[in-house]
Amino acid sequence: MSVAKKEYKKVTVQSLTEMKSHGEKISMLTAYDFTMAHIVDQAGVDVILVGDSASNVMAGHETTLPITLDQMIYHASSVIRAIKRALVVVDIPFGSYQSDPKEALRSAIRIMKESGGHAVKLEGGEEIKESVKRILNAGIPVMGHLGLTPQSIYKFGTYSVRAKEEAEAKKLIEDALLLESLGCFALVLEKIPAKLAAKVAAQLSIPVIGIGAGAGVDGQVLVIHDLLGMTKEFSPRFLRRYMNLYEDMTKAIGQYVSDVKEKDFPNAQEQY
Repeated sequence: MSVAKKEYKKVTVQSLTEMKSHGEKISMLTAYDFTMAHIVDQAGVDVILVGDSASNVMAGHETTLPITLDQMIYHASSVIRAIKRALVVVDIPFGSYQSDPKEALRSAIRIMKESGGHAVKLEGGEEIKESVKRILNAGIPVMGHLGLTPQSIYKFGTYSVRAKEEAEAKKLIEDALLLESLGCFALVLEKIPAKLAAKVAAQLSIPVIGIGAGAGVDGQVLVIHDLLGMTKEFSPRFLRRYMNLYEDMTKAIGQYVSDVKEKDFPNAQEQY
């Protein structure tokens, strides 16, 4: 007999822990602007990630590395103004936390104060533990991120699946347990073998959100532009496109151009 799921008027970090304990899967999507965030929130998504993937889908960069802290705060502020229910997590961008725990704290504080975000996300494990500790000690919730960490793309040299080898898988498990012990409220696992991701999720009491990490985790995250089919070139195995907006939008805009050229728009009913 199924148990009725709890309705959350406002999702918090504690809500996600409850969802995991009740076996309820967690939905998470990216958003970078007011209009999209409003739609995503109204649709009932639990967590909105203001991801540094804005560097790719909003600014057209090849990697996530160029986006700045100021730009992330701008995107996060736009999202916060739109939401009523979702928990908003903001990526701390590359170069804003890796070198110095004090700088990491300053970056996290700026995000929380200037954008109104609810939590921050950092990539890495053992190597960033001092930054994570300092941010958590300031009372700022932290979401971890392991597996494929896009900010380290030039270290990996590829976006291929991570932790397929035993040594890397062992380190990933150790890092996951470390992040939980430090006090992270959740963890993202990106592009790792499904069996390994399920093993990590089973060992941790905190929620594990997957992207390309199989169904054995506590929730899923996708980039909204990919889910809606606004992007064409990016087609990894883990991506399910729920719409084909690229073609629909191209067709609609093309029709508008045609209507203007043919003097069909505006018609008599569309003017004052």
